[in-house]
Amino acid sequence: MFIHSGSKIKNRMIVSLAVVAASLALTGCEVKLVLPGKEDADISEIEQTAPAAVPVISINDGIEPVITPTPEPVEAEFEEIYDPVGKQYSVKTASPDCVTIAFAGDVGFAAGYATINKYRANGSDIHNSMDEGVLGIMQSADIMMVNNEFPYSDRGSPTPDKTFTFRADPKDVHIMKDMGVDIVGIANNHAYDYGPDALIDTIDTLNDAQLPFVGAGKNLKEAMSPAYFHANGHVISVVAATQIERYGNPDTKEATEDSPGVLRTLDPKKTVAAIEVAAANSDFTVMFVHWGTESTDLVEKSQRDLAKAYVDAGADLIIGAHSHCLQGVDYIDTVPVFYSLGNFWFNSKTLDTCIVRATLDENCSLAKVEFIPCIQRGSCVVSASDSEKARILEYMRGISNYAEFADDGTVTRSDSDHNTQNGQNTSPARKAEKPEEAQGAEDVLQQLQQMTEQAAAPQTQPEAEALPDWAVAQ
Repeated sequence: MFIHSGSKIKNRMIVSLAVVAASLALTGCEVKLVLPGKEDADISEIEQTAPAAVPVISINDGIEPVITPTPEPVEAEFEEIYDPVGKQYSVKTASPDCVTIAFAGDVGFAAGYATINKYRANGSDIHNSMDEGVLGIMQSADIMMVNNEFPYSDRGSPTPDKTFTFRADPKDVHIMKDMGVDIVGIANNHAYDYGPDALIDTIDTLNDAQLPFVGAGKNLKEAMSPAYFHANGHVISVVAATQIERYGNPDTKEATEDSPGVLRTLDPKKTVAAIEVAAANSDFTVMFVHWGTESTDLVEKSQRDLAKAYVDAGADLIIGAHSHCLQGVDYIDTVPVFYSLGNFWFNSKTLDTCIVRATLDENCSLAKVEFIPCIQRGSCVVSASDSEKARILEYMRGISNYAEFADDGTVTRSDSDHNTQNGQNTSPARKAEKPEEAQGAEDVLQQLQQMTEQAAAPQTQPEAEALPDWAVAQ
């Protein structure tokens, strides 16, 4: 008898085969174990050979051999997981060998503002607000994430003395899913624009739509909770927090043990703790953060310090937003840091923007990261033309540090610093010469003293405040 393997034999099968061979030997059959190309190999040689398929057994007893075909491997059935309390979700990936995660920056479709007005004027069809190239990338990603820069509610009152307050119709939450979005960050300086009731409505609306979120909650525990995505036998976690506003009593309230709010990271202790929990319970961790200063491409020391703390806590990829314009890319050790993706679909201004796409391999390690240039134009988002793509990539090379950009947008770590800003804000959206840093204790005391002096001084009628062009309502 001959026992033949069409490929390498698994160790655990050797025992079974030995039993079969011994049984057949008792019947008088000649038994021999054969490997392809090793017809004279002894059993010890076979046992050391790593296996892959079930062997074929044939009996040399003068009759036609009986061949048992190797069964095809059965793909594991996809298990649907949607647990908004434990923040556990499943992802059916396009490939069993990799997971793609894509990100875009600020999205706003608050009532009365340019994007939602244009969307309705164009027939309330997302295909008329984003071109097929943009939508194709978003909808084909296994996990797509954006910054949801507004609450969904018809309740609450606008924050007093805040120049811009946003609020969207809860029925419009489907637009996110039409875009291909799978998770939103709601840790930003507009999530609380209409107070705690509107934030609670936002959470309920997202849960009803089965659209996962991170960065805010009905209490601190929920605000700190990472989201976990199960994909291809691995777990990917996402944490979100906001550094904005950067003073002790912000308009956007931080969640407490018994009150709704966002997760703040001006003091990073809570955020670092959330990342540590996420990293301990997953194979890959994303930190999605709202930080920096508007209308500048200069990255602040406070952003770099926070990024280092996030990496030390276990973040594998850092994605930033808030500045309303692109900021550069850097690497901390092997971790890519995209300091700001800018506006994505937020207003009527023409701005360079992007989608960042990360590909995780079969081991859930970062195999590739891409910067895909896009343009926000006419309250829509379109793919960058070849010339626009080349221009944007060259701009990104100049404002980034230890990062290289290939012509196809692939981003890799560099051993040298490529930044050419020389301390100057080079953003087309620039308004200030340099970003303002987070206030220290002395700054706060000085500000309070100035406020006291101003309150005691004779009052004059202030000049009308000019509306910033990034928030034009059309």
